[in-house]
Amino acid sequence: MPQLRDSGTRSMHRSEPVPQAEMDGFCRIFGVETEYGVAVTGADSPVDAGQVAMTMFQPVVSRSRSTNTYLPNGSRLYLDVGSHPEYATAEARDPMDALAQDLAGERVMRGLARKAQDALRAAAGEHAVIHVFKNNVDSAGHAFGCHENYLVRRFVPLETIERQLLPFLITRQLYTGAGRVTEEGFQITQRADFLDEAVSSATTRSRPMVNTRDEPHADPDSFRRLHVIIGDSNRSQWATWMKLATTHLVLCVIEEAFRCGKPSGFEDCALDDPAAANRAVSRFLTGEAGFALSLQRHYYTVVERFLAKPSAHNNLSLTATNVMQIMTQWKLALDELEAGHYDALADRVDWAAKRRLFAALHKRRPDISFAQVEQLELDYHDIANGRLYASLSSRGQLHELLDDVAAERAMATPPSDTRAALRGRFVKQALDAGAQFSADWTHLTLTVPERREAVLLDPFSNEPTAEYERLMESL
Repeated sequence: MPQLRDSGTRSMHRSEPVPQAEMDGFCRIFGVETEYGVAVTGADSPVDAGQVAMTMFQPVVSRSRSTNTYLPNGSRLYLDVGSHPEYATAEARDPMDALAQDLAGERVMRGLARKAQDALRAAAGEHAVIHVFKNNVDSAGHAFGCHENYLVRRFVPLETIERQLLPFLITRQLYTGAGRVTEEGFQITQRADFLDEAVSSATTRSRPMVNTRDEPHADPDSFRRLHVIIGDSNRSQWATWMKLATTHLVLCVIEEAFRCGKPSGFEDCALDDPAAANRAVSRFLTGEAGFALSLQRHYYTVVERFLAKPSAHNNLSLTATNVMQIMTQWKLALDELEAGHYDALADRVDWAAKRRLFAALHKRRPDISFAQVEQLELDYHDIANGRLYASLSSRGQLHELLDDVAAERAMATPPSDTRAALRGRFVKQALDAGAQFSADWTHLTLTVPERREAVLLDPFSNEPTAEYERLMESL
């Protein structure tokens, strides 16, 4: 049965040089980690959310002897600190593939919740309902996160990424924020009021926007993993895709500037107080963040100028997404925001969808209470038993990039062009054989009858090594 191991790679030595195309080009690995909130309503007596989370993971424990495991689609499924169910997507080369994996995670969590709900009703009453929220804050003020991962070239100093990328991450929430209703008014982001540092290596004792803990899960001499914590959990497929896609393009500009020894164009974008700027952007609708749109325009213009340069790599950086499609959608969002046409973005931006819905509700029911609106908002984020998001989607009010077939496929199939394909094949075959094994992002190990191990250090490679083939033969 599988056991999880820590996957620090700083002490590892690569056995082969990193392909030059990976260092000179713009290929990237994307990943999304989503923490889910859990609650129960309708039970005959109080039910502890932590116990519910454990009940959800009983099928995982029975199969894996642990609440941490890897799945045949290459992803990681586990219970995080605070009994938050968490799903980390398999490595993807394209934001669209990462989106498919993220949607697969919603379905995995929904399946676990529905099974646990059947068990719960036997003990807590037939009306007990398990809610699993893909959001970032509960009614008690506890925050939990959605983390993005980008593989970046190590020759770019972290200080540069902090100064040049962080203003973009803060202001991109104009079109990627999930939105949040509060007693003080509507905010376009959920995380802003809970992030107190710009950059830190800690994740629990402080809440940074970017985490600097050095766990590349790749060749540590060539790459680092940029761990972005500032983003909201999105229900909108467009928003998930856009936050990954636009961030990739900005990183391409920064990396190319360092290769060429020239300015990127982002040097003067640094913010004096990132935390205050982040909170101001969250209150964009009150007019507190006039700087945000101008900064986003600047980033867009610099990226547009970069893409206009003759380069063989510009069209090869992504495998499933057209770069100009990203630019078109980015410009459209900025144009509508600048014009104040927020409802025009309600079919793709989470906060705009909520804002339009709540405005219509207040118009029809002026006496609607804050608690009722808050409950409706939670329903929007409930991937287990929520109805609102599905209703909006079925009526064509939310723009979806991938259909149910693609999401279902991603539940069982890893991206075919990264090492996730090798991990997924190993996990599936080991589970089918009832073998005892352990896994992490870079190691696969059989523990019985004799220990055999394969190291997968290159996240871009889906080619089996001799070591991997021997491991598979052992099964």
